[in-house]
Amino acid sequence: QVQLVESGGGLVQPGGSLRLSCAASGTIASIGVMGWYRQAPGKQRELVATAHSSGTTTYADSAKGRFTISRDNAKNTLYLQMISLKPEDTAIYYCFANLRPTNTGWNNYWGQGTQVTVSS
Repeated sequence: QVQLVESGGGLVQPGGSLRLSCAASGTIASIGVMGWYRQAPGKQRELVATAHSSGTTTYADSAKGRFTISRDNAKNTLYLQMISLKPEDTAIYYCFANLRPTNTGWNNYWGQGTQVTVSS
């Protein structure tokens, strides 16, 4: 019933920019926290950023000053604007959301991921 679909990944040179999007579809009553994880080959999954319904945002130290998380609540869409990209940002980026579908309870949902590759 509910899906999260990421888009916007791709190949970019060091110093470049990308904007990731995550659209939540389906009949949704409420959305709490949304955010982004990333996982690079051979590395632990890392929480990149979160955006709470209250407006509070958090960032990993590696993302501070370069990434900006935002959400369009009217469109149930989450964004991650990434600038000054580095090769170490290369990973699959997964969005997540804690939300409540219509006529049911709260649960956690994950997108299938979008690949970001930073390489010269």
